[in-house]
Amino acid sequence: MRNPKISGIISRPRSALGVAAVAGLAGLTLGSGLAHAAPETEAATVTAPSVLEGSTEVSGVDVVGQRRPRPQSEKFSKPLVDTPRTVNIITSDALNQQAISSLADAFRTVPGITMESGEGGAPAGDRPRIRGMDSTSDIFVDGIRDAGGQSREVFALDQIEVIKGPSSAYTGRGSTGGSVNLVSKVARADSFRAASLTLGDDATRRVTFDLNEALTEGTAVRLNGLYHENEVNGRDAVHGDRWGVAASIGFGLNGPSRLTLDYYRMDSDELPDYGLPYVRTMVGGVVHGTLLTGHDDAFYGLTRRDFRKTGAEISTLRFQQELGGGWKLSNAVRYGRTTNAYVVTNPDDSRGNVANGYVYRSAKTRNTLTTTTANANTLTGAFSTGGLRHTVALGTEWAEEQTHSQGYVLTSPGLIAGLAPALVSAAYSATNLACSSPGRLGATYGYNCTTLANPNPNDPWVGTIARSPTFTATRVTTRAVFAFDTIDLNEQWQINLGIRHDAYTNRFSGGTITATGVTPAVPLRNEASFWNYQAGLVFKPVPDASLYLSYGSSSNPSGEGAGDGSSLAATTVNLDPEQNDSYELGGKWNTLGGKLNLTAALFRTDKTNARVTDALGIIDLVGNSRVQGLELGAGGQLTQAWSVTAGYSFTDSEVIDGGFVSGVASPNNGKAFPNTPRHAFSGWTSYRITPAFTVGGGASYMSKRYGNAANTFVVPDYWRYDAMAGWTINRTLDLQLNLQNLTDERYAVKPNANHMVQIAAGRTALVRLNVRY
Repeated sequence: MRNPKISGIISRPRSALGVAAVAGLAGLTLGSGLAHAAPETEAATVTAPSVLEGSTEVSGVDVVGQRRPRPQSEKFSKPLVDTPRTVNIITSDALNQQAISSLADAFRTVPGITMESGEGGAPAGDRPRIRGMDSTSDIFVDGIRDAGGQSREVFALDQIEVIKGPSSAYTGRGSTGGSVNLVSKVARADSFRAASLTLGDDATRRVTFDLNEALTEGTAVRLNGLYHENEVNGRDAVHGDRWGVAASIGFGLNGPSRLTLDYYRMDSDELPDYGLPYVRTMVGGVVHGTLLTGHDDAFYGLTRRDFRKTGAEISTLRFQQELGGGWKLSNAVRYGRTTNAYVVTNPDDSRGNVANGYVYRSAKTRNTLTTTTANANTLTGAFSTGGLRHTVALGTEWAEEQTHSQGYVLTSPGLIAGLAPALVSAAYSATNLACSSPGRLGATYGYNCTTLANPNPNDPWVGTIARSPTFTATRVTTRAVFAFDTIDLNEQWQINLGIRHDAYTNRFSGGTITATGVTPAVPLRNEASFWNYQAGLVFKPVPDASLYLSYGSSSNPSGEGAGDGSSLAATTVNLDPEQNDSYELGGKWNTLGGKLNLTAALFRTDKTNARVTDALGIIDLVGNSRVQGLELGAGGQLTQAWSVTAGYSFTDSEVIDGGFVSGVASPNNGKAFPNTPRHAFSGWTSYRITPAFTVGGGASYMSKRYGNAANTFVVPDYWRYDAMAGWTINRTLDLQLNLQNLTDERYAVKPNANHMVQIAAGRTALVRLNVRY
């Protein structure tokens, strides 16, 4: 446990898991068994493309078979080439080839996704934007919403699915820019053993294993394990470790009745890093900012104060029954639990300290517990009537998400009165601001101020950390029914239809604990009922190509992301949901005999009733915003030795009507969405030089973007390059070298709207030994 002054934090058996992981690797190496098809695990050097849209994946080192990945959800009844929307699938092989270990890094391979920093009311963790829209609460695990702020691992994933465009018909509330589904590794009917050991020049020590054993005909168990620790090249003092386990047992895997029970757990412990402050200047009375340079390695936090501990547990019971005639009934029951506790330093420059050579170590705190209980039922099948073929999916969903959140109270000798962020005035560059004098440094003021040029993360902070007496509690309940129908009019024309109804209830409560009891906060309650739709028309000029036009809608009720920091407020509790409409025109083509897959799509999403402040100073549904653009993709296995994937996105976002500020039309009208670059590109290719040697490399680009809605904080563009080399020693062993961020580019990965930007890791070398039986 890093900080013994913290109350209410449970430590975890760090060393025990490290020993267990190494023992798992040793047991795998010493175990006996026949060779089987290589599992899609971290322990395989592969030549697969990184992101696939209707494309071919190659599993294992030898190209002996091909399959076309498709979304896990049974709501998608057709192959990707016939699916009338943009869907990107990142396979586990692709993650392994690029040595990607976190969901945040995986998003880097998908143009059109950016990441944001947590701060204040937004918890630290995975905070993606898809097509310019906040998608924090639109992450799912095996089709069920994964609520609660967290930083997700990939060791137990088979694939990551990114569904772009409003898709509330598929997922329920939210998903305005799209949604993400994480597909778990589950028990399979065959047997295999695989493990990997990764070492890095950033002090990475990573062990994973994937063991699957067929016990009897149709019964199997699978166990995945992880131990990981690392520092961060180019960032002083930052480090972290995590461990995880994923277990699955399946019954009747080869029969009409299948039952699987899955359990997942991951815990992490890290020194969190909120990066660098913006460099602020005054231009025409308006504060502007850009990325700080020259201090890339500087860490402004405190090792004796800052921490972040997270935990995630998911238990899922799934049952499938084939009813005959191609009909199938599926049921999934889940209980999940996530925790997210931290004290993190926001290197604050909202009061002009950086201009004077100082930084205020503003502490942001949170201790949150989120639980999810869910049940999903789906009936799928096909029938013909009137000469038309219908492929249908009907179902119901019920879920309840409960979140309890508190902050921490920090006490420290010499805390400066008035250090809380304040509005910047015309006296921005004045020297009478908090921290902006040498007398504010050191023990006299509790080490809460430091220098811009030479911060010392080991300053002897001697304060205390305790739970805040103020807490909030939310409970979100969702009841939904849905229906999807794909109609084959003939061999060339298809119609895809979908509809969903959600009954949504959000209850907010809270209070302050006192010596005599609890002083309750004013309870709030929002109830909403909304319909969403999906429609697509597909034309197939040839069997391996399609042209499509699709429509999708989505709804954003008040407090939709309760588990991820979005709570009800008195000013919005009675508002109806925001509504969004999206149109997409695209084409997909599996050419060169299916070896190369090409995609193109034009899209537009309109939000016509955004929550904004009206001319009377009341928040109402009168705002308007729009995002539109173009996406291109290519990927495939061009030869048995050469694979390639590439994607490009052009995104044009605009606030059309941002309401009023002090009775005057919003100055943000006509501005771009925050953290939404106009141009983004990602590409990767690999080539097997000989049967034993493979090399690969890739590049990614993101154009200039803005950290805030006013478009005054600029985040510069960047290029990043990566490379890999793999050596297949024999059927059991292979070795892989990954060089990440080859040019040591110091770019922003997670901008914040007001204070700071998180910086990418510097150049990193990783070596991985893979073992498989």
